[in-house]
Amino acid sequence: MFNLVVLTGRLTADPELKTTNTGISVTSFSIAVNRRYRAGEETQTDFINIVAWRQTAEFITKYFKKGNMIGIEGSIQTRKYVDKNGNNRTVFEVVASNAQFVESKKDSTPSAGNISDEQPASFSNAESSDFTEIDSGMDDDLPF
Repeated sequence: MFNLVVLTGRLTADPELKTTNTGISVTSFSIAVNRRYRAGEETQTDFINIVAWRQTAEFITKYFKKGNMIGIEGSIQTRKYVDKNGNNRTVFEVVASNAQFVESKKDSTPSAGNISDEQPASFSNAESSDFTEIDSGMDDDLPF
């Protein structure tokens, strides 16, 4: 099974950093994503709900504002709950594991003026200590 989502869109509001009761950073926001369309048809936009945890949430809330273009990599998650009227509800959202800039600072919207000059290109939850480099010794046999 495979559950991978890659999206590029604009933030619909400033992401707000929150903390759970156990001290874990989290942010929820949505992005506007244009859907492909046929020539002559009007562009359609989908609004996708995103949730990011821990360092990914901190990265997004520090460097992104409403209107900024953002690249998100993650997975689709569903949650079920009963609303205040007793109706069963299902929520579909993307859990972000990686976020990155997809436009240069000069191309971003005016609201991005407070992005630092030393912004990182992207952030991923994976830490370098999670991976071990393997030397296969087969570099000479590669066809490219």
